[in-house]
Amino acid sequence: MALADPSHDPKRRILKDVFGFDDFRPGQEQAMDALLAGRNLLAVMPTGSGKSLCFQVPALAMGGLAIVVSPLLALMQDQVAALRLAGVAADAINSAQDRETNVAAWRRAAEGKTRLLYLTPERLMTERMLAALGKLNVSLIAIDEAHCISQWGPSFRPEYRALMRLRAIFPGVPIAALTATADAATRADIAAQLFGGNVETLVLGFDRPNIALDVEAKQDTKQQFLDLMKLHRGQSGIVYCLSRKRTEQFAALLVANGFRALSYHAGMGKEERDANQSRFMSEPALVMVATIAFGMGIDKADVRFVIHVDLPSSLEAYYQEIGRAGRDGEPAQAHMLFGLGDVRLRRMFINGEDAGAERKRHESQRLDALVGYCEASGCRRQILLGHFGESKAPCGNCDTCRNPVALIDRTSEAREILSAVRQTGERYGATYIADLLRGVASERASDAGHDRLSTFGVGAARKKDEWLSMIRQLVVGGYLAMDTAGYGGLAIAAAGRDLMRGTQQFLCRPLAAGAKRRRESPVATASPLTADGDSLLDALKTVRLRLSKERRVPAYLIFSDRTLHDMAARRPHDVETFGQVNGVGAAKLKEFAELFLSTIRAHTANDG
Repeated sequence: MALADPSHDPKRRILKDVFGFDDFRPGQEQAMDALLAGRNLLAVMPTGSGKSLCFQVPALAMGGLAIVVSPLLALMQDQVAALRLAGVAADAINSAQDRETNVAAWRRAAEGKTRLLYLTPERLMTERMLAALGKLNVSLIAIDEAHCISQWGPSFRPEYRALMRLRAIFPGVPIAALTATADAATRADIAAQLFGGNVETLVLGFDRPNIALDVEAKQDTKQQFLDLMKLHRGQSGIVYCLSRKRTEQFAALLVANGFRALSYHAGMGKEERDANQSRFMSEPALVMVATIAFGMGIDKADVRFVIHVDLPSSLEAYYQEIGRAGRDGEPAQAHMLFGLGDVRLRRMFINGEDAGAERKRHESQRLDALVGYCEASGCRRQILLGHFGESKAPCGNCDTCRNPVALIDRTSEAREILSAVRQTGERYGATYIADLLRGVASERASDAGHDRLSTFGVGAARKKDEWLSMIRQLVVGGYLAMDTAGYGGLAIAAAGRDLMRGTQQFLCRPLAAGAKRRRESPVATASPLTADGDSLLDALKTVRLRLSKERRVPAYLIFSDRTLHDMAARRPHDVETFGQVNGVGAAKLKEFAELFLSTIRAHTANDG
């Protein structure tokens, strides 16, 4: 199909001349047309789909000043640097800059020299800033990471709620809210709070088919983690931990085993956090071990894996966190290690939160959905996408699809577990019940008289991990309830009583099914290039890295991996053909063409 003539469409001309792209990605043109027509927009688009262009292109086409609200200073600085490299007049005003820099940025905006001005919600919603902006020609307002507005979102930020005033303060100015993570409840909340219902909603598919999914029951967490890391030696990745302490422990574990690893958590000094993030963004084959304080807006194209050594807070948070992998479209992997203790801790966090009963109930439901995903016997991607209202056939790229698991009738064992829970007074945790069934002698069991119960030792033939897996699945299935306010004591739920009476059957997923086979055939990073093409690609990446260090910006801001791949495949021989490379706009053509062309020519000459 022939492409439309960009000379007759301002947004296509900007897309090509400024950003170097020949055509729109799915959803981009529809989003841009809504804003250019003066309509409000709520866009939910998967990570890596080009959400930023949806407001950047209209901002340039409309003229005037576009205000961009961003939650993170690092993300803001990167986007401003990227726009400037593309020849766009962009600025930021924030607390990371000194007063002189901020004053100069404001002066350029007030004089009409700035097209896009990036602000945090706190900075924007001061009366002084709002009054000053009210005197300027504000043509568009874009709110990035818009799920932060909603109390039902995975990363609710109270300061984002103040943005609800924008539609009254700037009547007639179209507002765009963009996010990669919003289920139906979150979308409805954003539409009501920010737009009063007056918004065009665009929801693209949530699927990231290049990311392989797998979940593994915790047995020996640190050894399992190291086994997973062996699959990814020499690759960039992110490891998520629940606490600051575990972040530092797992980073140290990696370094001790020969990996290049850094840590990142809110307890570190800002300077150290910023330095580690800058290194991660610029250097290859580096692993960041972090709490959820790290990651929002991270746009590193070559992240090949994300590992959760602890349970995330919800399927929304999980989707957002694994979405940092494989942004270049190449194969990537998302691993999760899952244990019942994680569930107990998460429930304790929910119950201890300073929030209303409705929010706690909602968060508990989110956690239940995540646990169901972890214990799934069917396609994980179906469950993940189904949570966002999207249907899909089995994906073939998750552990349960690659290694299908036949469910086993464990009704008899389930009744033994339930009997042990009942006989001990419905107040002991999973580990104690598993030990009781295996007949493990202990002072605690002896003092309580539990070593004389009929269930003591009835399951000695099975391993402890098998019993713990069945207990987990009984909790997930609603047969057992966990006391999260105390120490994780188990109680029999209504479905469990039916099971004991013989009116239900318990089908169980085998312990850690498929884990060993999965590791024998890890997903490899695909490359359409020949060996010689890979050699040229490495040379181009070396040039890019040198430029990024000279300019003190992340390497992907110079050119994305996708652009370098296209460059290596096309092998442009002059400025004109270099301008045809995907992602090379006019400013980058002028600034970088000769440097990269000389590398290509030298490589071609050596081949000859």
